Amino acid sequence: MDPYLEMHWSDVHQRLITYAGEELGQHLPSDLVARLEERVFIEKEPDRIRRIVPDVHVAVHPGWTAPDVLRENRGPPAVAEPVVFDLILDPTTEGYIEIRESRGGKVITVIEFLSPANKCGGAGQEKYFQKQEEVLSSAASLVEIDLVRSGRRVLALPSAEIPPRFRNDFLVCISPGWVKGRRELYPLPLRQPLPAVPIPLREGEARVNLALHSLVERVYAVGRFDLTDYSAEPEPPLSPEDAAWMADLLKAAGRR
Repeated sequence: MDPYLEMHWSDVHQRLITYAGEELGQHLPSDLVARLEERVFIEKEPDRIRRIVPDVHVAVHPGWTAPDVLRENRGPPAVAEPVVFDLILDPTTEGYIEIRESRGGKVITVIEFLSPANKCGGAGQEKYFQKQEEVLSSAASLVEIDLVRSGRRVLALPSAEIPPRFRNDFLVCISPGWVKGRRELYPLPLRQPLPAVPIPLREGEARVNLALHSLVERVYAVGRFDLTDYSAEPEPPLSPEDAAWMADLLKAAGRR
């Protein structure tokens, strides 16, 4: 996984959802379909406002006494001019995949590619937890694919349960719908090629493999992410060991 892709995650996320849906649709049983769904939310962070300052501002200062020459000609009190704030509340749309029965539309599996908005608090995280709880309380399976290093873990598996040696890895968490409380954790170390993830369908049915490596390669190629500036360090920063390892790779590829 290229950690620099996180800088372009809005674009990357949409492509992952689209291409994963296409890939799954080619391998599902004939009575199942992969549907792309969306949720919409509005973030309200303080830094997402734009301040407009008027050209002229009239202020009244309490305790100030005008000189006699001004007091005699004083007219009506000045009307205060406001400082206007336009809140930038553009809605954010996030996609996810639902595998459904073609007849009746019963949801079999929900697949989420996590985003920084899911992991960094605010409305995006609240919406995600709401969807997570909805799926976990149903008969559907939940697949959470976390290829984002920023923010805190929001997987259905509590962070304290994740073994320390896996806590810095990319992770996939699968919650089979037919075994309540079961969690399958798949660590994806940065230095290893991304594996295929076995996507659960119905109980007793063979799983469908979603090849993450080829999926991300397609995102990288079609999105022209080879034009990324690799001279700076990625955000958030890598550990010193991983940073040194990546620097060697980039130098060998002539990108640094």
